[in-house]
Amino acid sequence: MNPKQRNRLILITVIVVCVGIAVTLAGIALKENINLFYNPTQIAAGEVPKDASFRVGGLVVEGSVRRNPGDLKVTFELTDGAEQVTVHYEGILPDLFREGQGIIAQGRMNAEGHVNASEVLAKHDETYMPPEVQDALDKAGNIEDAAAPGTSSKPAKGY
Repeated sequence: MNPKQRNRLILITVIVVCVGIAVTLAGIALKENINLFYNPTQIAAGEVPKDASFRVGGLVVEGSVRRNPGDLKVTFELTDGAEQVTVHYEGILPDLFREGQGIIAQGRMNAEGHVNASEVLAKHDETYMPPEVQDALDKAGNIEDAAAPGTSSKPAKGY
């Protein structure tokens, strides 16, 4: 092998190793920042990976919202029509948060099997249902359409 061929081989080897390292680092970064969506039925079945951040969506169960007096801690139940999951959240809830409303909470599972939410999303008008939540409700088969009769489940502008 002459020196020119050897230099090309070394250069190609270095490029392949660098690309491999870059792809590995990108994969690790994406894996740590991905937020998977689960519905209450999947959470009750134990499908949520331990120590992973995820999103859960459903309807806030009527009469389930409990607030601690003097602080911002809120506990409520989410349902997809088949199962319920308890969500604990500390912070200011969105203006459109209310019982019977479809929401998405982002958080982690605690030791009791409840969701400790770091964020609660309800950025939509009162007739909009997030697609993930609507799909979960449809699969549960217990709730036909949580949107008001005669309205569309299409995303609102800016969601």
